[in-house]
Amino acid sequence: MGGLSVLAASRGEASAALIASRDEAWLQRLQDRIRHDFGLPITGFTVAPRGWYAETWRITSPAGDYFVKLDFTGHQQRLRESLPVLDHLSSQGINFIPRPIRTADDRLFADLDDGTLAVFDWVPGHNAETDQTKPAEYDLLAQVYAVPLGNVAIPRFQFSGNTASQFLARWAGLERGSPVDRVLNAHREIIERRIRRLDRLAAICRGDESGFYATHGDAGGNFMTDGDHCHIVDWDEIQLAPPERDAWVMCTKPWARVLFNDALKRHGVDYVLKTERIAYFCYHMVFFYLAEVLSGWNKTDPAVEVQDLLEGWSKDRLEWADEVDLDDNRH
Repeated sequence: MGGLSVLAASRGEASAALIASRDEAWLQRLQDRIRHDFGLPITGFTVAPRGWYAETWRITSPAGDYFVKLDFTGHQQRLRESLPVLDHLSSQGINFIPRPIRTADDRLFADLDDGTLAVFDWVPGHNAETDQTKPAEYDLLAQVYAVPLGNVAIPRFQFSGNTASQFLARWAGLERGSPVDRVLNAHREIIERRIRRLDRLAAICRGDESGFYATHGDAGGNFMTDGDHCHIVDWDEIQLAPPERDAWVMCTKPWARVLFNDALKRHGVDYVLKTERIAYFCYHMVFFYLAEVLSGWNKTDPAVEVQDLLEGWSKDRLEWADEVDLDDNRH
């Protein structure tokens, strides 16, 4: 999982740099807004290094601890869209996700300058993702899938080749002969083949609109434990999508597919993972990560990170997807 952790670290560093630039007057204004809008007394206010795009903080108060997320990026609309879904899931008894705190005027977020300010219950622990944590992770996800969404508005995933298109556009903008361009050109033939397969898989998957649930998108990277309890945090990318959006990272492996399907069955979710959808998300997500690196979300040398995405942790997933028979509709 090295590629995912590198991307997370690079975004986390960008967020940390912005937090470090805040002066005392600005921090006081932020705390005053939280007190006023959310009605929370604050006895402690510290950095909580859990952000990718957003600035993240921890509040200590007499009522307990809270997590603050402040987003000034173009990503903040996704944060706003996720909050009603999290609020609904919490109301339905899902207690292993961060519950959003309402403002004094019953909103799920507040405005600060041109940013979005959200407050959640504090979730203790740290990310501890391993193969051994997958049964617990899949069990939590299946519980979320089992919750009826009713009329809650949630963005719906559309099968397409858009992440490959975004990647190609950013590749075209690179300086020819640059280190990143050289790495990509060395893999040009297999990249082009995989883009063609992604487009074919998207067409196959568009023919099946069944089995869509509230999915996370990176549950493993946000699986938290304090040794006693497990949580899944950071639901900003929540979408109505098939479970394969959460399953693809490990479910090219037979043992993981068994665990995932068993969790679905155990919680009454009438669904079995589909090979063509797993393969689709293998390609879709790796092109997404490549596009992210080419957009500047890199921690070190982008050429090294691109090489890692193509030859490192994702290689066996991509090679598994390469072998899926696209002419066999019996998946």
